[in-house]
Amino acid sequence: MITLTSCTFARGNDSRITVTLSGWQSNPNESQLLRRVLRDFEAENPDIKVKYEVINQQYMDVIKTRLIGETAPDIFYLDAFEAPLLMQNNVLEPLNDYITDRFDLADFIPTLLNAFKHQEKIYGLPKDFSTLALFYNQKAFQVAKLTKPPATWTQLRQYSQKLTRDGNGDRRIDQYGLGIIPELSRQSFLIKTFGGTLINQKGYATFATPEGLKGLQLIVDLYRKYRTAAQPSDVGASTGSEMFGQGKAAMVIEGSWAIPYLKETFPKLKFATAELPTIGGKKGTMAYTVAYVMNKQAKHKDAAWKLIAFLTSKQGMKAWANQGLVLPSRQSVIADLGYDRNPLYAPFVAGADYATIWQAGETLPTVLMHFNNQFISALIGEQSLNEAMERAQVSANREIRAAR
Repeated sequence: MITLTSCTFARGNDSRITVTLSGWQSNPNESQLLRRVLRDFEAENPDIKVKYEVINQQYMDVIKTRLIGETAPDIFYLDAFEAPLLMQNNVLEPLNDYITDRFDLADFIPTLLNAFKHQEKIYGLPKDFSTLALFYNQKAFQVAKLTKPPATWTQLRQYSQKLTRDGNGDRRIDQYGLGIIPELSRQSFLIKTFGGTLINQKGYATFATPEGLKGLQLIVDLYRKYRTAAQPSDVGASTGSEMFGQGKAAMVIEGSWAIPYLKETFPKLKFATAELPTIGGKKGTMAYTVAYVMNKQAKHKDAAWKLIAFLTSKQGMKAWANQGLVLPSRQSVIADLGYDRNPLYAPFVAGADYATIWQAGETLPTVLMHFNNQFISALIGEQSLNEAMERAQVSANREIRAAR
């Protein structure tokens, strides 16, 4: 458990209140854009100076260490995946008393906001999000005489068979139908599709049930039975976006962050996006979101709130979210920037209504590690899916039990 007792807070030499902010950057453009927004905030609030720090290596380890050592920033990024641990350990400032009607809390997508609530208290305001959608190569579809994206998982399998090909006749697949990422963060919604769960109310792993395995089997079958799917490492790529851009997969399931990357890195690539195919008539996808949170030990909490409110206001969010790396978490800003009408981004926006948030309690990091290790083993045929998932569940629960 993380416990804090006190915190020191420094003022700059120019007598302005200094508010510290820490986060990470997915690319240099993101950091430059945020610095521009922070300059706008300082111009509107001349009595406040913002000290912004980028932490790209072992971000949460750094934040947790600083929280324990009472040197954590006043405001910092918090992924929904990590939020339960900090919300339950009394290190974050509840924001309910700071939020006014004018702030328009109802404008936030409800599922994203709920990821940062605990016992009716709001501990973070989501700054952005992405869901997963299907990217497909329009030229590859044309060659295979496919005119529209698959609407069901059965169609996805059929499409992947038509799109998998050996172009030069050397008996090696040059283009796979589908690129996959064999990680729990991508498969969680599949486990839930047939009624499976990741974790029970006591925090123990529960994914190795017949219901959970039924969803995971869909991916394993594409990879092993039909041999129409590949993971990036199979084709010498480091990400799903890269294997798609290189033409080694005709379809891939990725987040909206892939759109700017593909446009910049593969400008000649013609691609489109669609909502993920339904499974048993049900829609499903994943959603990833990050919030601004306030350190409970921040000395100048009113100033810290002013910064959070500015960054997550309609004005601040519009300035931040116009690059297309991620989507704004306010519904009005999505509409103002036209993401819900943009053919490439609309499937990601639509997915927010039914997505599974990548979050499942404070033991999820432990469950994630054991799942990933064993799922890949099942994928490459070292053991059956049932054996792998049972082994992962037992080892995860053993570690969780030992930590209590």
